[in-house]
Amino acid sequence: MWKRWCYTYILNSLTMEKKRKLFCEMSPATYAIALQKQIITRHIKNCLSRERFAITRQQEPLPVVVWSESNNMIKRGPGIEMQLQLNKVKNIKLACSKIHGLIIKPGESFSFWKCVGKTSAKNGFSEGRVIKKGVLVAGVGGGLCNLANTINLLVMHSPLTITELHHHSDALAPDADGKRVPYSAGTSVNYNFIDYRFRNDTSQPVQLLAWCDGDELKTELRTTMEFPFTYCLSEENHHFHQEDNGKYYRISKIYRETRDRATGKLLSRHLQWNNHSEVMFDYNLIPREQIK
Repeated sequence: MWKRWCYTYILNSLTMEKKRKLFCEMSPATYAIALQKQIITRHIKNCLSRERFAITRQQEPLPVVVWSESNNMIKRGPGIEMQLQLNKVKNIKLACSKIHGLIIKPGESFSFWKCVGKTSAKNGFSEGRVIKKGVLVAGVGGGLCNLANTINLLVMHSPLTITELHHHSDALAPDADGKRVPYSAGTSVNYNFIDYRFRNDTSQPVQLLAWCDGDELKTELRTTMEFPFTYCLSEENHHFHQEDNGKYYRISKIYRETRDRATGKLLSRHLQWNNHSEVMFDYNLIPREQIK
């Protein structure tokens, strides 16, 4: 009898512990308080940090293009609200105006939020799509992950050192025209504590260019002379899979290869992301041939 009571007590205690909500989950007010705590904590860390952040901007482009990327910012499909897509374009254009021409000198770091600043309505940002607690919802400044993703693609094709990267699902929308670009999504940013950062550990400056041409986001990473190595991304075993919880996930392994520019010899190949991303668009839009 005593053993049964102990067993029941322990089981009930574990169940209660499992059901106990975090402070940020109790209400919208506690979520806002927890969010402000994270923002203030990051401000303090930035002030105490010895990291040198790039602040110099130059309109004249540096002569050598290291890598360039472009993508259409407008996503279309069932369940996608077009006004939020248009607002996303507006947000990205505003953020690009704060980044375009930035020079990152040797030893300096790039911080997405140091450049873009607070994404508030007062600062001109509109409501776009954001991920909150694993769900796509409307939020001021939404859509800037698109810009962070694209900058990350530039950096992945260079010798620059990524110092902060946060992943979210890279299956927010179907691949455009069925074309799959590894690492084209999945980089999360949220003012200011979820940042995207890289450092220039090379001996020459690099320049980040970002601008919009209609609905197209265009970016370039430039420098003063060619780097001795080239970099590329490859993806293996890309497919979708329905798991026991009934949800679909995009699954793949993404590698980064480094080659000698002069000889083309493969010098290294590293796994960058063991991708397991929840699909956040209409399951009917998943290509049937890619489901395993």
